[in-house]
Amino acid sequence: MFSHRYFFRTKLVVLCTIGALIAPALAMAAEPSEHETLSLKAAPLFQIGKFSVTNSMLVSWIVALAVILFAQIATRNIKTVPTGAQNFWEWLVESLYNFLESIIGHELVKKTFWFFATIFIFILFTNWAGLIPGVGTVGWGHIDPASGVFRIDRPLLRGANADLNMTSAMAIIFFVLWLIWALQANGIGGFLMHLFGPKGETSGVLKILMVVVFFLVGWLEIISILFRPVSLSFRLFGNIFAGESILDAMSHMVPALAWLIPIPFYFLEILVGFVQALVFMLLTAIFTLLIAQHGPGEEAH
Repeated sequence: MFSHRYFFRTKLVVLCTIGALIAPALAMAAEPSEHETLSLKAAPLFQIGKFSVTNSMLVSWIVALAVILFAQIATRNIKTVPTGAQNFWEWLVESLYNFLESIIGHELVKKTFWFFATIFIFILFTNWAGLIPGVGTVGWGHIDPASGVFRIDRPLLRGANADLNMTSAMAIIFFVLWLIWALQANGIGGFLMHLFGPKGETSGVLKILMVVVFFLVGWLEIISILFRPVSLSFRLFGNIFAGESILDAMSHMVPALAWLIPIPFYFLEILVGFVQALVFMLLTAIFTLLIAQHGPGEEAH
């Protein structure tokens, strides 16, 4: 049976890390959009000194606070036989742990589970929060003189992962942690050998040739590693932003049916929100496995 004590410690680490994920998401300077379509940039709501708080940051804070409160209430009085909210959290954490353990192994999951569970839970609930009615459709605007319809110029709330700042912040945090885990698993020398060292058993002239080839391949690997945060952030941002753009377009296609047409797409976006959270978690887990695993005859440092 899953250890309640382990679950409680894991929950604390997961929820504390959620707060750490929010802080680096600094906002881009943006002007209120004059178009009906969803703006690429989050709209600033107010300033704290030189720090601009945007509508996407507000949503991320609300989601983080809601998750923390929900988890605290659910685990305030832990029971031997879980029920209700406690049962949900134990099921979620245990399922994630077993799933990741089957992919990256027992030893690695013990070290990294806190991050992968955090990233999945936070992205999932943030994606779904962006689908709540009112997010993106309530805010400041004007009445169109031609049609008499109220147009939103600056939404009060915006899906957090529809802001490239948020997805980039999470990707950068992973990149830093990936580098730490890579050095812990291989050491500095082993990490460099992993990138530039020749693979396979060769001798003579062929060995010299392989050294040169793998040295050049190592530089390509470095470029690939440096682009991982970019691909992770743009993949999540692109899918969530595209989904919100589709919902916005469907709601404006026929004003009289604005409440009906987007409904099928809402169900699709619920699935997309789950898939994108899972993809982000799996990619980060696999990237970590590739650098931390050791082949036959290799020893961890």
